[in-house]
This record gives sequence, C-alpha cells and structure tokens, in this order.
Amino acid sequence: MSDTDWLDPLTANLADPHATEAVVRARPGKGGRAAAVLILIGGTSIADGTVLFVERAHTMRNHPGQLAFPGGSVDPGDADLAAAALREGNEETGLDPSGVEVLGVVPAAHVAVSGYDVSGVVGWWRSVSPVGVNDPREVAQVVIAPLSRLLDPEHRVTVRHRSGYHGPGFWITGRSANGEAEELLVWGLTAHLLEGVFGLAGWDEPWDRAREIDVPQRFLRDAAAARARTSDARDLH
Repeated sequence: MSDTDWLDPLTANLADPHATEAVVRARPGKGGRAAAVLILIGGTSIADGTVLFVERAHTMRNHPGQLAFPGGSVDPGDADLAAAALREGNEETGLDPSGVEVLGVVPAAHVAVSGYDVSGVVGWWRSVSPVGVNDPREVAQVVIAPLSRLLDPEHRVTVRHRSGYHGPGFWITGRSANGEAEELLVWGLTAHLLEGVFGLAGWDEPWDRAREIDVPQRFLRDAAAARARTSDARDLH
C-alpha cells in the first residue's frame, strides 16, 4: 500500500471539474486579481494526518489575527497557481516546496472586499520540513492541526457575523502570545475551502449545523487601527 492511497479519492475528485466547482459555487470567481492559497495535508492516514495554517499578523490591513492557509497574490514570475501557493508557503513559513506533491486545484472563489479571486492549491506534505514564522510582518504563528480534530463533529460550528454572514467554523489549538495553549477559530473562506476539500476526500462526518456562534471579538480586530500600522493590502478571506 502506498502512503498516498488514502488521498486517492481526493485526488480523483480534484481532477473532476464538476466536483471542484461545487466547492466554490456559493462564491465563484469573477475575474478578479488572481491569488492562491496552499491547503497542505500531511501524514499517511486520517489518524496521523495534519493541516497547515497560519495566524495572520495582528497588524495586517485585512483580517488581522485570523486563521488562514499560507498564500497571496499570483506574481508575474509564478509559473502557475501551484507555484504561487508554494512560493507564498515558503515565504511565510519557511516550508520547503520540494517536499510538497500537488494533488490538484480548487477553482477560484471571489473575495468581494478585496476583489481577489482565490484558488486553493491542495498538496500532500510528502517530505516534512521545519516550519515557523518566517515573516512576522505577515504571520503571528504557524499551526499544524491534527486532521482528526478538524473532522471531529464536536469541534465544528456554524459561524455568524454581524454582516449577516453564516458559514462553517472549526476550532483548533494554537498558542497565545505568552506561549499558553488557546483555542483558535478557522472561519471565512479558509473554512469554506477546508470543508470543501473534506467533502471531495469523502472525510466529512455529520455535525450539528444548528450549533451557531457569533465570531468572537478575538477574531474581529480593529481593521482601522491595523491599517494605520501597516501598508499590507493582501486579503485572502
């Protein structure tokens, strides 16, 4: 048995345009500026599987302090979306791109607030390299979350935002500024893409979608204050 057999259904569905289109049907791309995020899955089974996240720096212009996949806008020198996502992963976390096997790409989802069309590049972390905060201007911390926790229905919620937004949410464990363990909420586009990838892989488990929470203030930092502290304009949620 190969180390990637457990990923075969995911890889097959990533090659099916009808299957991948369903992931972003609620917010399809609209021809905006291209961006790519790296949805990096590690391990050899669900039991030891992982997903890589970054907590955006708290001084970022858009969505400071939120959980996201490594990523950013596609640069002229990038050969394709996968190259852009891997470059961003390296710049933000120190990830070695040569250790990642790209499985496929989820079509672009539109982000109205920034005008970006964000594609999800799904990869398998074939050869795990050391990762950490490589650029503190963009990343507050790197979190490698167990796949089993992300799939656990007890850690799933429906997230409400005062704007009227409703969407999936995942609780994961990270570290506070003083090094203590704290619960972090994955929501927004990151959670939509994650849920979509789980569906493509056939890993989703039933969970109580009626369990709703408001986005905690911890993840709704003052964007106006953040804009005064940084000129960064990238927005991937």
